[in-house]
Amino acid sequence: MYTQQVPGVNHLGQPIGDPVPDWKPPPLPPHEAMPGGTCRLEPLDPARHAAQLFAAHERDGEYRNWTYLQQGPYDTLDDYARAIERAAAGDDPQFYAVVVGPRGSGGPDSHGVAAGVAAYLRMAPAAGSIEVGHIHFSPLLQRTPAATEAMFLMMRRAFDLGYRRYEWKCDALNASSRAAAQRLGLSFEGVFRQAAVYKGRNRDTAWYAAIDREWPALQAAFEEWLDPANFAGDGRQRVRLSSLTAPLLASRG
Repeated sequence: MYTQQVPGVNHLGQPIGDPVPDWKPPPLPPHEAMPGGTCRLEPLDPARHAAQLFAAHERDGEYRNWTYLQQGPYDTLDDYARAIERAAAGDDPQFYAVVVGPRGSGGPDSHGVAAGVAAYLRMAPAAGSIEVGHIHFSPLLQRTPAATEAMFLMMRRAFDLGYRRYEWKCDALNASSRAAAQRLGLSFEGVFRQAAVYKGRNRDTAWYAAIDREWPALQAAFEEWLDPANFAGDGRQRVRLSSLTAPLLASRG
């Protein structure tokens, strides 16, 4: 005869996961713009963004930023535009251009400059899981408040829609990406060995994630850091984001 379960243990004495009452899978993210204070994420549009992105990435004269990406670098605008067209044509990944500049955070008539790309991928509403990836920020965008805000906007939309888990994965040898994940408040979850082959070489993949119960504190940290009062007149930050997110990490690595 079935008896009432003890929380966390079934009637056979086996440990089971916490209940998720009234769980409803979230919708897929709408492929719509995400305006912010320092940037605006726009659905990737090859006709509008390809030339700007190519010019922005050309500032990386050594092609250093392409090392851990699955494709590229591209020698010509035509080659890059074709790659952008392929990326924009699919539903998953769902690509965005990060637009910055005098009106980069404005409305649909924004005249800012596309300076980077990012995407949602492996969107799994039934599991409540979504990943951010294909992040390629040009030197125009790197180490700016807009770069951080772009990641905040994508994370906020995912959790506002009801996703339970927000993932970040990268080549385990990509030290800058791993540091960025932790700075943004995503906790280290391990390394999948020999997870992929790209550009003719092995990739061990490092996994990071934030979950919904961590989001309120993370959102508060982002909002505190992005507050204009956190920046001195010369643009220097008064409080580092990492100092706000570090206490929230479940694990480091």
